[in-house]
Amino acid sequence: MDFPSENCPLCPRLANFREQNRKAFPGKFNAPVPSFGSGDAEFLIVGLAPGLRGANFSGRPFTGDYAGDLLYATLLKYGFAQGVYDARNDDGFSLVNCRITNAVRCVPPENKPVMTEIRQCQNFLENELRFLPNLKIILALGKIAYDSVLRAHHQKISDFKFRHGGINNLQNGTILVASYHCSRYNTNTGRLTESMFHDVFDFIRSKIRL
Repeated sequence: MDFPSENCPLCPRLANFREQNRKAFPGKFNAPVPSFGSGDAEFLIVGLAPGLRGANFSGRPFTGDYAGDLLYATLLKYGFAQGVYDARNDDGFSLVNCRITNAVRCVPPENKPVMTEIRQCQNFLENELRFLPNLKIILALGKIAYDSVLRAHHQKISDFKFRHGGINNLQNGTILVASYHCSRYNTNTGRLTESMFHDVFDFIRSKIRL
């Protein structure tokens, strides 16, 4: 599967930020973060981008990010993961019939990719989707991820309004589910509660057998 190289040059701003981080944080991952989970998975989670001191440091999506605390605890609760999540990519934690990726593979300054960077990474998301022959459900965390999934499926974004808990049937039969991102900001402000997040997973779990 096509995947960004360790020194991917497609987004100059992100490449420059990556080099800054390699100098500031030697020994950390500081590269495009690969997907986590089996290629046989029926359930794919798409996030925004790696966090600077989270996935960018660990090399595993959401691992070490504040958002990962809620996400991985929820995956464990619903049977989509096993082991003990210890915020390290060598903690032995694994996913069950689930895979996680990001719309943008490199950490952006202030966690804010610009549209040209989102579009440059679009090809990698499209390849990700082609790589998953058993895919049934996609959970998009936040509007950027949601829109990226729609573009990857060549769907008109204006036809699919983003709302938390929204459920959409795409042309190829895949179900796209929307959720507010499980970021520190959203959970601290109450925009996303644990109960709201669990409601989304109640639906997903009803559609996928483990």
